[in-house]
Amino acid sequence: EVQLVESGGGLVQPGGSLRLSCAASGFTLSKDAMTWVRQAPGKGFECVSVSMPDGRGAYYSPSVKGRFTISRDNTENMLYLHMNNLNTEDTAMYYCAKGAYYTNYPDTPQGQGTQVTVSS
Repeated sequence: EVQLVESGGGLVQPGGSLRLSCAASGFTLSKDAMTWVRQAPGKGFECVSVSMPDGRGAYYSPSVKGRFTISRDNTENMLYLHMNNLNTEDTAMYYCAKGAYYTNYPDTPQGQGTQVTVSS
């Protein structure tokens, strides 16, 4: 059974940083692309970043490119999202997802997500 557990969210001031973590189990992380998606209040899902199975390739949405970095540790079955220079528009629930999603996330998140709130 695939399980994804997100953590690391919190309240941060504009310009601050956070690192989100996603613990994956029930599948071999090194064989799958992984995506961070987010959902702001009252909005649909936004595909934020995609990590290729070997961790060497990545995609970032224009809204986060240059500020966020996705990484993974396949030996520990962990996916990360390093977020810098956060702004209020980054406030959302963040989820990790198995697979590569670039523009549309049609599924229901498997994890409970982790809340990121950017506010002064």
